[in-house]
Amino acid sequence: MKTRRRSSARYKTKKCGRSKQSGVAVLNMGRVKGIVQFIKQKGGVKIKFDIKGLKDGMHGFHIHEYGDMTEGCKSACSHFNPKNKHHGGLHSHEAHLGDLGNVIAKRGVAKGEKFKKGLSLDMCNKACIIGRMIIIHKQRDDLGRGADQESLKTGNAGPRLACGVIGLSRKID
Repeated sequence: MKTRRRSSARYKTKKCGRSKQSGVAVLNMGRVKGIVQFIKQKGGVKIKFDIKGLKDGMHGFHIHEYGDMTEGCKSACSHFNPKNKHHGGLHSHEAHLGDLGNVIAKRGVAKGEKFKKGLSLDMCNKACIIGRMIIIHKQRDDLGRGADQESLKTGNAGPRLACGVIGLSRKID
């Protein structure tokens, strides 16, 4: 006797822990435009960025908790912090998982790459950033070394200039 396959059987979901994963966020807010790519690496995620339209200097660069755009960048809420730590720098022992330090703009462009240990693109992992938001801030991130409580929360990076939701990508560089 043949068993009937349910019609949904052909739409299998991706398994957790896929070996090749990548994500992408598109920034297109006012004069700030760019692409941020996220590539799975051993122990974390490589982040490649090419952002145009920034004032020269340092700008805070963070992954925020939600990819909610209902109120623009504001509805992303606070930095991604599943381990409940204070704010810090990219390589600080005490830091949010979403703390990526600063990007440096020269002639209006910030381009480069970073590596963040502990981040994941695996949707079964608590440290997954898919569906969250990348945000560029107006000011320099003080990396939690400021003399006030706001430094331990946000790095005093100021208003949000641009943001983009981190989604899955087919392309892996």
